Amino acid sequence: MSYQTQEIGERNSLSWKMYYKNENGDYISPFHDIPFKNAEGTFNMVVEVPRWSNAKLEIDTGAALNPIKQDIKKGKLRYVANCFPYKGYIWNYGCIPQTWEDPTHKDANTQQLGDNDPVDVCEVGSKVHEIGAVIQIKVIGILAMIDEGETDWKVMVIDVTDENADKINNLEDLEKVKPGYLDATREWFKIYKKPDGKPFNIFAFDGEYKDKAFAENIINETHEFWKSAIGGTKDSKLSWKNTKQSGADTMISADEAKAVVDAEPAFAVGNAISDQKAYRWEYVDQSKE
Repeated sequence: MSYQTQEIGERNSLSWKMYYKNENGDYISPFHDIPFKNAEGTFNMVVEVPRWSNAKLEIDTGAALNPIKQDIKKGKLRYVANCFPYKGYIWNYGCIPQTWEDPTHKDANTQQLGDNDPVDVCEVGSKVHEIGAVIQIKVIGILAMIDEGETDWKVMVIDVTDENADKINNLEDLEKVKPGYLDATREWFKIYKKPDGKPFNIFAFDGEYKDKAFAENIINETHEFWKSAIGGTKDSKLSWKNTKQSGADTMISADEAKAVVDAEPAFAVGNAISDQKAYRWEYVDQSKE
């Protein structure tokens, strides 16, 4: 199935958003209306952040139709720092649709509650995907980050069309084909908030990655959490409006979905990124833990 995206507002501004359409041109929610899994056993990934970029883009779980937008803090657009030797995000970063880390569920492994978001994924292939791309991925393994007292799973995946997809089927393969990438990923997540004055992030399992089977169990579990919540009664802070989940009280018509987007401002190219955080380098001294 193919998907289209539509930008509204001005790029690199508080007004910018990206909405989704299906193959018929009807507006949909990327959180709720794109299947989490394909018939052949692969999963779908919504690419929120292209590799090497800095804007903290994410599906807006609280807004109708869940467009991608840039995270905002204290009225300003958020960017991740370039922590030496890394430039922005070091993978294509995004999420698996129709998954939800239930904030009322304490994970048996981490003993922490979920972070109230779809499951995050780090795509390790060689392409730089565009914002909003929907790609098929296969799972490699998973890292359990603990972010301010919440379980924040990071699933390692690869685009099934990548040139190395046949060679990378598990964590051992990834280490063989791209030595050091797993260590770099763990280090990136450990240090990336430090320039903002926050402490180093920590991990469950002493930072050990868990294998493909473990990762797929987490994905399937969080899909079940999503299914239990799509009716809209479990977490009213999020928007569960959708166009595909027949029987759900949150289902809306194509005309209602169109009205959501029609109420938004027109698209404008906008200006270049002005926040110097996206350009400057930061050195994080890990000896000062």
